[in-house]
Amino acid sequence: MRNRVLRRVALAVGALALIGATAPSVALAAGETSARKPTVVLVHGAWADSSSWSPVMERLRKDGYPVRAIANPLRGLTSDTAYVNSYLAAIDGPMVLVGHSYGGAVITNSGVSDPDVKALVYIAGFIPAKGETVGELAAKSPTPIPLVSTEVPDGTEVSIDPDHFRDAFAGDVDKTTAADLAAAQRPANTRAVTDAGVEEAYRTVPSWSLITRQDHAIAPDVQRFMSKRAGAHIEEVSASHAVMVSRPDAVTRVIEDAARNAR
Repeated sequence: MRNRVLRRVALAVGALALIGATAPSVALAAGETSARKPTVVLVHGAWADSSSWSPVMERLRKDGYPVRAIANPLRGLTSDTAYVNSYLAAIDGPMVLVGHSYGGAVITNSGVSDPDVKALVYIAGFIPAKGETVGELAAKSPTPIPLVSTEVPDGTEVSIDPDHFRDAFAGDVDKTTAADLAAAQRPANTRAVTDAGVEEAYRTVPSWSLITRQDHAIAPDVQRFMSKRAGAHIEEVSASHAVMVSRPDAVTRVIEDAARNAR
């Protein structure tokens, strides 16, 4: 009887030792096979700032995505592209670039700067061809944006007339939030619309485009023209230009679709 008990104890100890020896390798294998989610890099456009992405960032983080919202200087397409490129170089691993409005022109240039950029997402964004300016594309919209100009040391800056900001930019946002957005808007140097694009990242990087059907800043037909020309995966939503504020769920879905399907 005593010998039988000792044999059982020895078998149990041996089993525990085997589990202890194999557990680390099992955990390592699981870690090696789990897919790493790309970092979502958000680039705002003119008359906005990084905080405009807050509702989208909250949803992306909840779904496990690392997020960076870059403060786009709005000094000109050439210098803004160089600025964003510097930040992309400091991010490890795969990335999805997301550009709203003028930010779309920036990611069109920046998307070729790093091989880890796996997808481009345009949110009511400008998608210029090489040699084309944002100003030329903006002129295709039938209703001009009511802008106010200010002379500054390095040129001229333009912002949206606060009295008309909600109609032009954020028609489906409540009045208080729209007033806050108007008061906090970041003016853009006129070089943002006069510098020509020098790259077409959408030629080599898969792209997605969310078109805003109630947009008074970039006409929906202009968005469709640019998106089709770029060969983007197109989705549409009934929203204003400030779609990342008014419809963050729709914006998040498009970004995550791009993140899942891009390689």
